[in-house]
Amino acid sequence: MESKKILKFCLEKGLLLDKGALNLFGEIDDLESLELIIGKIKNYTQQRIITKNLFNENREQVKQFFSTLPKESQKSLEKLKIKLGLSIEISREQDIFLYPLPQTKQEEVSDEIIEINQKEKIGEVNGVKITSIVPPSSKKLEVRDFVDYFRSRFSEMKNILQEHPELNNLVSINKIFGDRRGISIIGIVYDKRVTKNKNILLEVEDLSGKIRVLINQNKPELYKKAKEIGLDSVIGFNCSGNREIVFVNDAVFPDSMISERKKSPVEEYALFIGDLHFGSKKFLEKNFLNFIDYLNGKLSDSPEIQKIKYLFIVGDLITGVGNYPNQEIDLKIVDIEEQFVKVAELLGKIRKDIKIIISPGNHDGVRLMEPQPLLDEKYAWPIYNLKNVLLVGNPSQINIGSTPNFSGFDVLAYHGFSFPYYANNIPHLMTKKALNTPNKIMAYLLKNRHLAPTHSSVQYFPSKEDSLMIKNVPDIFVAGHTHKSAISYYNNILMISISSWEGKTPYQEKMGNEPDYCKVPMFNLKTRAVKILDFE
Repeated sequence: MESKKILKFCLEKGLLLDKGALNLFGEIDDLESLELIIGKIKNYTQQRIITKNLFNENREQVKQFFSTLPKESQKSLEKLKIKLGLSIEISREQDIFLYPLPQTKQEEVSDEIIEINQKEKIGEVNGVKITSIVPPSSKKLEVRDFVDYFRSRFSEMKNILQEHPELNNLVSINKIFGDRRGISIIGIVYDKRVTKNKNILLEVEDLSGKIRVLINQNKPELYKKAKEIGLDSVIGFNCSGNREIVFVNDAVFPDSMISERKKSPVEEYALFIGDLHFGSKKFLEKNFLNFIDYLNGKLSDSPEIQKIKYLFIVGDLITGVGNYPNQEIDLKIVDIEEQFVKVAELLGKIRKDIKIIISPGNHDGVRLMEPQPLLDEKYAWPIYNLKNVLLVGNPSQINIGSTPNFSGFDVLAYHGFSFPYYANNIPHLMTKKALNTPNKIMAYLLKNRHLAPTHSSVQYFPSKEDSLMIKNVPDIFVAGHTHKSAISYYNNILMISISSWEGKTPYQEKMGNEPDYCKVPMFNLKTRAVKILDFE
């Protein structure tokens, strides 16, 4: 069908098409059948801008729409069905992450059954295992979704806190009768304020009810701890009191810790970078090319270079478009797809035995709501075509370096979009100017077992399971976003904050950022030594 006919049809229906959708419909001759399927997707999504991504985000519904069409219409739309990958049968034994099939920009997927074995389903490629997934988010949100989200978080955190020996004689809030001493409760912090007597008064709730919780300023250690309690955090309290109010003797955070610092029997290296902001006028291209030359052994003949097996890129691979006011002034490349094309050319120069694990950030053209899905193939298709690249969501947990006799290292990768909120709202982080010491923010979040416990700290999608909760404590926690380099430990967990490959922009200067540049932490899996490679 001619593009003009499709556009005329959509214009009459008050619809707009993007280029990707127009290419999808380009070989469809049956206008009546096409009208039916477009009408169904429009009515279902309530969107008037029809994009290829709209079809991809609602694949199951689109598949059902096809099945309800007359047989003749189904036959005439078969090419569209193939382009959308809906003719491919994929075995799903579990509702877990499947790798997208790599496609070039114009490539059609053949109509054949593709078998995907269990090993591929859980995301295991050359010693790299994806151990967490971003849940689907195509459904419309309702108030009930947020209620279920916080209930699920509370239940999970309660299970963790119940293991803490400090919390004895646990009771539900509605079971507090008369004056009770030596009891413990677990609750989510609904409200927090300072009284006129300088005490801290919390309103805390569990699944049975709410209660007021008082922390007296005359208990300095406890008071100091209580000042760090954030809204919506799940905390345990040792206390005494009655149904009206309880007085706290101790506050217990869920906390994260591991008993030992693992060491691999095999000497391999993992490198951690992010915040490239490719496409910016300030992108430090010469420095990044030097880094690539180092990886390829052109700058040094050190034997350790050949033992580099993993490269993590933790968000903001590109600088994107429209991420902050007047960003176009700072752009060298103003098209997001072209940014991905050119950065893929750079990454394609890296030797192929290095597995590159890429998670998205707030500049990468995906939704801001966390958890964030994989890079959008509509724009990032050149990245999908790199055979040594593994795409994950944000946040993600990835296991590297496992052998038959070694469990490997669990790496929690999170871009860090919540960090500014905590740097500007938690007292001890405010006094430490934590945006310039991001490892302190990371330690705070590990202590809370959550990457964004406060409702307003990020935009988030309220799925049934809270993907921002740190259910499994990692060996390594790596993050970006602040553009500051920092390495430290918290309860045996190695924390790595990455620097930037973009010079300071006027926007960063306005926000008071003091970036570090081109620093690359290199972690030895056998000795645990961390070396900072400097390409500034």
